[in-house]
Amino acid sequence: MNLFMAYQFIALGMLALGLYGLLLRRRLIGMLLGVELMLNGAGLSIVATAQLTEASAQLGQLGTLLIMGLAAAEATLVLAIVIVVYRRFGTIEEQKISTLKG
Repeated sequence: MNLFMAYQFIALGMLALGLYGLLLRRRLIGMLLGVELMLNGAGLSIVATAQLTEASAQLGQLGTLLIMGLAAAEATLVLAIVIVVYRRFGTIEEQKISTLKG
């Protein structure tokens, strides 16, 4: 197995762990960590592809910086939403806040 495939399998593992965390966590912070792990896996895959193939290395690094910026903005927005939800409902467990009042 060459180095390129090893990086791709690690990125796929990060994606799978992030999806597992996103689907099975009860708290919003755990879901956020799952999404962050998935984005980091995508960034690793892009950098590995750009560095280990004939693709432009600078373009791969720029794409990964874009993903990192997106992840930072997403984390900031979700943490602000979590604070608002906690102040309103007193909990951050998704089962307790998903009920609608009619």
